[in-house]
Amino acid sequence: MTAMSLPTPSTRWRRRKDARPGEIVAASLACFAERGFAATRLDDVARRAGVTKGTLYLYFANKEELFKAVVRQAVVPNIVLGEALVAHSSAPAPALLEQLIARLQAAMVAPASAIPKIVIAEAGNFPDIARFYLEEVIQRGLRLVRRVLKAGVARGEFRPMDVESTAYCVVAPMVLGMLWRHSFARHERRPLDADSLCRAHLQILLQSVRPDRARGGPAGGKPRQNSRSRSRRQQRRNGAAP
Repeated sequence: MTAMSLPTPSTRWRRRKDARPGEIVAASLACFAERGFAATRLDDVARRAGVTKGTLYLYFANKEELFKAVVRQAVVPNIVLGEALVAHSSAPAPALLEQLIARLQAAMVAPASAIPKIVIAEAGNFPDIARFYLEEVIQRGLRLVRRVLKAGVARGEFRPMDVESTAYCVVAPMVLGMLWRHSFARHERRPLDADSLCRAHLQILLQSVRPDRARGGPAGGKPRQNSRSRSRRQQRRNGAAP
């Protein structure tokens, strides 16, 4: 590279300035994960990001807005990708459900997995961030899962079900995994295996939502008969009235 092609000091400064919001958000996520929302000070974030507190205020008005920026940058894009996947995919509902759970599995081990625990712990004292997280993350995620479940029921790929309640069951194990990772995991000898948890959950989930005809019967391929049907057949063979 020649001297003529080297970036000028002003160019380097602009690049540094453009990168600052992202650097501040990354530092904020690390501080929130370590200390929680209430105990994190903007001085801590500024120091970790390598900026002054005054510089931080140029981009974020207060700690609540900073936390919202963390959620928008670290969590919401994954939901947006899931929404696009479901909107444009022609894959069967079981395959879509598997892909959504795979995204949640990746989120379980990402740095942003600390956010659910932070929100739950601070929901009473900071209702604004709780409402924000509920609207931007939880409700959007549940709507996405419900859309897949409803499509599967309509196409006969899933049995009829209470879609509203089942959506909570779909996401609950992964949320538990995130909470576990940032609470009990540091105290247990055998860490929670995110891959194994999601595989087991998917196996149980798909088996429970498949139509009855897709679950199969006993050996020989004949459908299983209930006790009342067997009793009626026995009565007919004995000459009794049905």
